[in-house]
Amino acid sequence: MPDAADASEEADGLTVGQVSKRLGVTVRALHHWDEIGLARPSLRTAAGYRLYTAGDLERLHRVVVYREIGLGLDRIRAVLDDSAADVPGALRAQRARVAERIDRLQQLGVGLDRMIEAHERGLLLTAEQQAEIFGPRWNPDWPAQARQRYGDTTQWAQYVERSASRGPAEWQAVSDAVARLDRALGDAMDAGVTPGSPEANHLVERHREVFASYFPLTREMQVCLGRMFEDDPGFAAHYDGIRAGLAAWFRRVIDASARAHGLDPDTATWR
Repeated sequence: MPDAADASEEADGLTVGQVSKRLGVTVRALHHWDEIGLARPSLRTAAGYRLYTAGDLERLHRVVVYREIGLGLDRIRAVLDDSAADVPGALRAQRARVAERIDRLQQLGVGLDRMIEAHERGLLLTAEQQAEIFGPRWNPDWPAQARQRYGDTTQWAQYVERSASRGPAEWQAVSDAVARLDRALGDAMDAGVTPGSPEANHLVERHREVFASYFPLTREMQVCLGRMFEDDPGFAAHYDGIRAGLAAWFRRVIDASARAHGLDPDTATWR
């Protein structure tokens, strides 16, 4: 209940600043509502300053309430000024829009949870799912090790953005594509495909395409990976387990393709 001072103020009229403070709206909003004729002050001082009466304040209260529940200013004007306006209908329609917004926000919340978890874990798969999809030689600790090593890089962020949107079926498709590429590499080496040949260059492009399932791979980055495939014991064991000497052969294939595109493999950097 307003006290005697408040009642006296309202009888004399409230300034824009006083109304702004009382209703918790900005002076700019009050000026805008005045300009568009939504809620105008009824009085003016001798100096021309706006003064809001008790009736003006009541209308402003209603404007604030309807604005807080999401009605647009034109809809608020109709509700306040049109005696034939279907106020319950307008409120039900707004309630439906709010429900839709809540549903979208809940979905966004789920997506954010998955993104956070993907940043922290890398793969949103159980150890059992990982073994089933990637094979018995897969180490479920590898994603955590990768995060520790690469977690502050752009590529890790790109990887987890893709990971957050994938379930077992999508990861199975990625794993199958990698397995097909590995077989194609082994078969090409067995067939005597030489680095720099059209067949070899096609495999290099296919590798970049398959690897894009994790993050975009530039040609220079691919050269750096080629070095790792030969020098890193884990990668070398993977490729040489497909065919003896495949890691070194694949690196030569990648380097030859890079040279064909004007890159010096010896000076390539991760960029």
